[in-house]
Amino acid sequence: MDSGNDEALDIIITNVVATFRTRCHLNLRTIALEGINVIYKPEDGKVLMKLRKPKITASIWSSGKIICTGATSEDQAKVGARRLARCLQKLGFKVRFSAFKVVNVLAVCSMPFAIHLIDFTKNNRPIASYEPELHPAVTYRIKHLRATCQIFSTGSLTITDC
Repeated sequence: MDSGNDEALDIIITNVVATFRTRCHLNLRTIALEGINVIYKPEDGKVLMKLRKPKITASIWSSGKIICTGATSEDQAKVGARRLARCLQKLGFKVRFSAFKVVNVLAVCSMPFAIHLIDFTKNNRPIASYEPELHPAVTYRIKHLRATCQIFSTGSLTITDC
């Protein structure tokens, strides 16, 4: 292969999911009535709160567990989680930011060529599976990295760490 023709691939992180605990019980009705940018979902037993900067959405449960989605980096996820904790403190809860953990990272990449999925699956049989009736992509699992890669015939890749 000609080294002068190599192109760098851009891997773009599109979503970081993080969790943290407040170490106190949260009254969801109070958050829904007094908080800003909130959606109360009593059938699910949670409140959704959205922040504009960093742009994240948080699912808040009365137990004090909070899941933040939508950040594009680990630092953004932590800043957003701390801002959420501060918003809850301003509503009168005795929130203590604890047990912050990044639980999932989603990234996308586009190859400059198409991929023949059936041949790819046959060559990588134990770790690649392709069920065209269920999903249009090959699922490629990398166990030692705990990552799953969805490979589409167009050359698009979706990488998930879970």
